Amino acid sequence: MPIPVFAVEDNGPTLKALRKLLSGREEVRLVGTATSGEEALRLVPEAAPRVVLMDLELPLASGIETTRALKAQADLEVLVLTSSDDEQHVFDAMRAGASGYLVKGAGAGRLIEAIVEVEQGGTVIEPRLARRFWAYFKGVQEPRKPSVPDLTPVELEILQMIARGLSNEEAGRVVALDRRTVRTQLGHIYRKLGVRSHVEAVVKGLKLGLLQL
Repeated sequence: MPIPVFAVEDNGPTLKALRKLLSGREEVRLVGTATSGEEALRLVPEAAPRVVLMDLELPLASGIETTRALKAQADLEVLVLTSSDDEQHVFDAMRAGASGYLVKGAGAGRLIEAIVEVEQGGTVIEPRLARRFWAYFKGVQEPRKPSVPDLTPVELEILQMIARGLSNEEAGRVVALDRRTVRTQLGHIYRKLGVRSHVEAVVKGLKLGLLQL
């Protein structure tokens, strides 16, 4: 089944380009668009997408504010599209609940790959920014608590791969597991750490001393 996708973009030509990139692809189906955060909050519930493509530079309610509101009201993933490489805005969007980001202008193949990755519970972060990204989230490291269940060696290795910016598939190649098995292992990690996403899992792992940058 194609992944239902909703696009939030206030620039007409860019939105037209997005429509063209997504059309005719069997992996995805565009179920709606909005040109502002307010319009997205109104239309997304009825469109019921699994992934929302979110422009950060929106009028009135920003893409970051809209991401936070959408994550609070619906079970979906947000993939940020930004026209700049502004790390602070990207980090703020991830903090608001986004599962990854792409710089606008990425090719159709890369965009589809990123949509599939976040829909399957993954995170899309450029490896070159991964270290700074997690350092931004880490804060003061908490002492490891005995009440937190230990992760298995495989689970720890997968979490470490994710922290380096690898996709589920790439992490699977490192530990010799297929994508589906990696997803299963991530489910175990989420349950043990009491989290619901890649970002939360890595941040929790860092705070508990399970991972090192």
